[in-house]
Order: sequence, then structure tokens, then C-alpha cells
Amino acid sequence: MTRRLLAVHAHPDDESSKGAATYAYYAASGATVTVVSCTGGERGDVQNEGLEPRAMAERDMAGLRRIEMAAAQRVLGIEHRWLGYVDSGLPDDYTRDRADLLPAGCFALVPLEISAEPLVRVIRQARPQVMIAYDESGGYPHPDHIRAHELAMYAREAAADPARYPGQGEPWRVSKVYYDRIFNSRRVAAVHDALVAAHHERAADLAEMREWMKDRPDATTTRVPVGEYLDIRDAALRSHASQVAPDDRFFFWPNDVQRGAWPYEDFQLVESSVETSLPEDDLFAGLDNEDS
Repeated sequence: MTRRLLAVHAHPDDESSKGAATYAYYAASGATVTVVSCTGGERGDVQNEGLEPRAMAERDMAGLRRIEMAAAQRVLGIEHRWLGYVDSGLPDDYTRDRADLLPAGCFALVPLEISAEPLVRVIRQARPQVMIAYDESGGYPHPDHIRAHELAMYAREAAADPARYPGQGEPWRVSKVYYDRIFNSRRVAAVHDALVAAHHERAADLAEMREWMKDRPDATTTRVPVGEYLDIRDAALRSHASQVAPDDRFFFWPNDVQRGAWPYEDFQLVESSVETSLPEDDLFAGLDNEDS
């Protein structure tokens, strides 16, 4: 079976902060990994005060983020597709019932039956057995993240129905759907304990994070062993220099410690048309006998 994985993300850089080691791991094993960016990240702010192409960021953020995404793609060894929608931004005081705060024509306001068409085309062309998406909350309440979840689930069903979007290729049903659960309380606790045991200077950073995450339930069903790919993940994320400083203490943890304490990226199996035993250590578990 030719393994094919599709991951649906809201903005360029999301693929590198949410699952990059997994994508690199499967790509290195010979799988075809396709990442979709729903928007161009046009309304992202510069998050790195040391950004060298600052003038370009201020003049052409969309262009810079395309350059950054291409660099991350090369690092990870993946395929990449743009859906072409416009970043919705994150207005102050935004909630789901304040759509009036969003700019006209942005991704979050495009009706699903319209925004789904290019993703249906990608699914039918890429023919993935596995899809990774955000959960209903979007991981955090950015309008584009929530919409990316809604879009992924809608398009997955539409892509399998020959009566829908008949001009976008032959129908294809994705066999397994996972939510990203990489940022979870058990992982933070394990890495924090290891940092404390090593008397590492970064222990205090994780202590605060552990406290505010301690009551968050862990819905993980599947832990992918990616210890050898943590450095690649970090290199991909640093490719998005407008969005992440190279020494960001939230995103970059000591990889030597992580490899001993938690060498995994975590996911939740939410839909499957094949039998599999939980917990899993492979997103393709149960698919070996599927047609390619």
C-alpha cells in the first residue's frame, strides 16, 4: 500500500508547530505527505523582533509567508497546497457570535459549500488514507482554525460523494481522521519532570505551562514515535521567521530532554472505516490491507 497523509491547516506556520515531526517521519519512510494551508496568513503580525526581512514583512506579508512556507516544505520533504483564502485575522474581543468584527471576504466568512470545493479537489487528487485536522475548538479560538476544522470535516464527506462537486475528480473516501493532540498535559508534565530531574534552566518555563494545563483532559489515542525528527520540526518552524523567534521559549524545548521524556507527537482517532486496536503508534494502523 502506498501510504498517503493529508493535513489541513489554517495558516502557513501551523503545519510546523502542529505535527511537523510526524510529517517528516512519514515522508522519510516513503509516504506521500500533503499539507494544505487554507489561507495565506496575510493578516499575521510579526512575532519576531529580530526578523531580518522586516521591510518585506511590512510591505508584503503575504509574499514573505509564501517564501517561508516554501522553506519549511523543503525542510520537511512534503507536498504543499494553498487553498487561496484570505486570512481572517484575530480581532480584539472576537467570539463566534461577533462575525461582524471580521473583514468581508475572509476565509471564516466564506460559506462552506463554496470554500470546500478546492479542498475536495485536493482530497480526490491526493487520495489520502489518513487526514489530520483540528478539533471543534480549532485548538484555540482563532476564526480560521475553527473554520479549518469545519472545512476539513465537510470536505472529507463531500469528497466521497459522487453527486457532490462532480467536476473535481473521482470520489475518494478518507479512511481515518485524526485530531491534533500534540500540545497535551501529559507531555508537558513528562518533559517538565525530566527538566527538573536534570536541573535544567528551562524547568521554570514548563512549570508555568504545566500549571495552566493540568486540568486539560488528554484525548490521545495514537502516539507517533518521532524522536529522531524533533530537530527537523524545529528547523521547519524556524523557517517561519516572521511568526516565531528562533529562541522562542514556548515552542522550542530541549530536544535531548524531549527524546528521553516524550519522543512522540500525539493524535486522537475520531473517525475510522477500518478496524484498529487502541492505543496506536501508527496513523496507518489497520490500513495495510487497503487498496492503494
